[in-house]
Amino acid sequence: MSRISLENGECTAHSVSDRLLKLLKTCGPQQATEAGKVLGTTGEAARQQLVKLAKEGLVEAKAETRGVGRPVQLWQLTAAGNAHFPDAHAELTAQLLRTVRDKLGDKAMELLIDSREQETRINYKQAMIGATDLAERVRRLATIRCCEGYMAEWSELENGAFLLVENHCPICVAAAVCQGFCRAELSVFTEVLQARVERSEHILTGARRCAYRISAQ
Repeated sequence: MSRISLENGECTAHSVSDRLLKLLKTCGPQQATEAGKVLGTTGEAARQQLVKLAKEGLVEAKAETRGVGRPVQLWQLTAAGNAHFPDAHAELTAQLLRTVRDKLGDKAMELLIDSREQETRINYKQAMIGATDLAERVRRLATIRCCEGYMAEWSELENGAFLLVENHCPICVAAAVCQGFCRAELSVFTEVLQARVERSEHILTGARRCAYRISAQ
């Protein structure tokens, strides 16, 4: 079961519209009735709010066939809805990275990535002080990443491994310009968790989220 939920932690949204947007971001397309249950309201109230968000261009409805019977209506985020979440000044960052690569070369870009990786590693290791097992380290990492805007959550799998999910990437545009950032993050995760870390889903390859399977070394 997820340890960081829609109703828990500093990443919790407060207005109904924000909570709906976060639900679609973290859990994917939803029916109005499903969304209403999660938010503690009625399906009709959720539908009315979704219709309002659709008029603002943040969500859209899509029909999906599920077995026999009439298709169900699923609500999902639009590109504008995804842009509602933190992007860490994405376009400016992307422009700066392109300038570094074009004007100073690949070595300068690698130096930039290495510097960020080292700073991240130091900060994350500091946060792990006192963690006595892998579960605690994963929990702390999820909390850190959530506070950094990744909308992270974690769960323990039946085989004793763990799953770390990041429903949003605030540096996605920068990572698209240079995937070295993703490589560096995977390296940092492996070191600070003292575990084997495998990326099983990746936003940059078209997935809705980034997901990591974590197991003891």
